[in-house]
Amino acid sequence: MRPFRPPRVTEFALKEIMSSGGAEDDIPQGERKTVTDFCYLLDKSKQLFNGLRDLPQYGQKQWQSYFGRTFDVYTKLWKFQQQHRQVLDNRYGLKRWQIGEIASKIGQLYYHYYLRTSETSYLNEAFSFYSAIRQRSYYSQVNKEDRPELVVKKLRYYARFIVVCLLLNKMDVVKDLVKELSDEIEDYTHRFNTEDQVEWNLVLQEVAAFIEADPVMVLNDDNTIVITSNRLAETGAPLLEQGMIVGQLSLADALIIGNCNNQVKFSELTVDMFRMLQALEREPMNLASQMNKPGMQESADKPTRRENPHKYLLYKPTFSQLYTFLAASFKELPANSVLLIYLSATGVFPTGRSDSEGPYDFGGVLTNSNRDIINGDAIHKRNQSHKEILTFLHCCCFPSLHPGDLYPFTRKPLFIIVDSSNSVAYKNFTNLFGQPLVCLLSPTAYPKALQDQSQRGSLFTLFLNNPLMAFLFVSGLSSMRRGLWEKCQEYLRKINRDIAQLLTHSRSIDQAFLQFFGDEFLRLLLTRFIFCSATMRMHKIFRETRNYPESYPQLPRDETVENPHLQKHILELASILDVRNVFFENTIDDY
Repeated sequence: MRPFRPPRVTEFALKEIMSSGGAEDDIPQGERKTVTDFCYLLDKSKQLFNGLRDLPQYGQKQWQSYFGRTFDVYTKLWKFQQQHRQVLDNRYGLKRWQIGEIASKIGQLYYHYYLRTSETSYLNEAFSFYSAIRQRSYYSQVNKEDRPELVVKKLRYYARFIVVCLLLNKMDVVKDLVKELSDEIEDYTHRFNTEDQVEWNLVLQEVAAFIEADPVMVLNDDNTIVITSNRLAETGAPLLEQGMIVGQLSLADALIIGNCNNQVKFSELTVDMFRMLQALEREPMNLASQMNKPGMQESADKPTRRENPHKYLLYKPTFSQLYTFLAASFKELPANSVLLIYLSATGVFPTGRSDSEGPYDFGGVLTNSNRDIINGDAIHKRNQSHKEILTFLHCCCFPSLHPGDLYPFTRKPLFIIVDSSNSVAYKNFTNLFGQPLVCLLSPTAYPKALQDQSQRGSLFTLFLNNPLMAFLFVSGLSSMRRGLWEKCQEYLRKINRDIAQLLTHSRSIDQAFLQFFGDEFLRLLLTRFIFCSATMRMHKIFRETRNYPESYPQLPRDETVENPHLQKHILELASILDVRNVFFENTIDDY
């Protein structure tokens, strides 16, 4: 079949040739064909890239072939401009920022492929292309042209590069990029009288707050900051002992939902979402050994065995959006697999007392009624009391997600994490279909000494993501030397192994917990949850019942969160850190 070649591409190419000097007849046929082929590939790549917006954001099958074609065209375009650079420079007038645009699009493709597949290896590929743009100064000449739209392309490239670096924990690069972006924004707003100056300054403020969200710094001997990763490493999850009887379910899909008012975010990714995202991923590998070219068709159409659960990241979704993605995940969930729902959202409470105690009588968590109109941050900033805010929410008819809304999805194994001021609403679940079901629920309130930190992310989610950092934070520590950090991490691994034994040896634990315990990610989340709950129950400032995490089904306290053996471990960890004084010694007697 003859390939489609739009007439306007040829006309455009000839126009460029004529403008480069000499009459059209003076141009060798081979060079003319080179320019024409380049224009065709460039036009085709733009068509395919723009078509990505029309692909459904949910579902795991419909988009793969389209991504494969797009990767293939960009691969050809990238190699073509490399092989024919001199002709394109002389006859087409190819500029370095145009090469940068192609590289940036390939970086975006890899990033979006990561979002679609949850394969962290593709983040490394996105980083490679974004880094090459910076190292080769592809956008360096943009500022000399009197075209603000080109400068905006450069600013957007920086913002995308920062997101990828954050996800890869390349914080040193992030800090350099933020400084460069700040200088570029200052130059941009000085040269052009634009209306988007406030928006770009907000981007800088958001990323600066995001970088500083961690409450504890780990320091080298020279006081440089150690970058720690919280993705699952080979030694991360406690190993199952021989003879342990656990389920064979595996985590296949996860919905990570962020809808907290006034929480630090960057690029539609809140701190809580970012932390849970990393808790559900393995350390990335480099794809260099697997791929010879960017976007290789084989890798796009025939991915290797997926190491990470597939994830949807939903920032302030409407109820309809959330339910659509949830239904898509449920529909495509493979046999013997688990769907995880993580809700980090503002609590919505019932407006009055109800005689019944059904799944819709205890409130739920907030979803958005209209993302373009409602700004949760603006609501939070109103000078109102807590009660007035809730009244305002109800009057505005904000739809919320109630426990009952999730009942249809309990027909398959479901693992729910709720981090909210109304998490206890999800304690009133009924398992209607007999499938494994577990809910891990955050405290509904924290001691006053810790409440001011809510902007920087939830303490509960921090425990699930980085339990040692959370332990240091509640112990009043803000920094630590690397050697001591590594010693404590090793001891924490021992604690996790012992918690795993407590769970599997328990005679009264609900079998739902053990059904999920065969999966590494879920096993680690469960052991961290128990460590979090035990720590808070032993801590002197966590004295109210609402300060403690809960679960559905309930865990046997005496065998898990209040087990003397575990309490002894926590006190020993506190002794290593010299903070034993913030914990009760004879904890059981204090209840």
